[in-house]
Amino acid sequence: MAKERDPATIARRIVDKNLYIAVATADQTGQPWASPVFYAHVGYRDFFWVSEPDATHSRNLRERREVGGVIFDSKAKLNNNDQGVYILGVARELPAHETTEGIQIYSQRSVELGGNQWTVEDVRDPSGHRLYQATAEALYVLDEDDHRIEVPLSDL
Repeated sequence: MAKERDPATIARRIVDKNLYIAVATADQTGQPWASPVFYAHVGYRDFFWVSEPDATHSRNLRERREVGGVIFDSKAKLNNNDQGVYILGVARELPAHETTEGIQIYSQRSVELGGNQWTVEDVRDPSGHRLYQATAEALYVLDEDDHRIEVPLSDL
């Protein structure tokens, strides 16, 4: 497979180029819910975002940690072979004592892209936001025939 078709290269390019991940969760009955959130990542495997604890996806994560996600360019033209990165994993609200590293990563990307600076105080009680982390257990991209290809996490 040529370098430009290497699944890990494709996945890294897509994750670096985009701003939002559509986080897919489900409640205890299995009712699905998807939410677009701004993200930052570490190693293309750990994804961080900030949300309100009462948002539907946040409540769902308290019931079920399983999460799906997709990162893609929503402004891509039709038939241009732009793809997405499909993620399966687990996610959780980080407890206050575990937020320091994640919020630094999130804040750095936010500031680099013209957003707000975030601190641990911004994602702890009594603030209205919390820090969440999804850890990918599997990542996929599509090949030129739209067949799913698993990206070895060790290649990222």
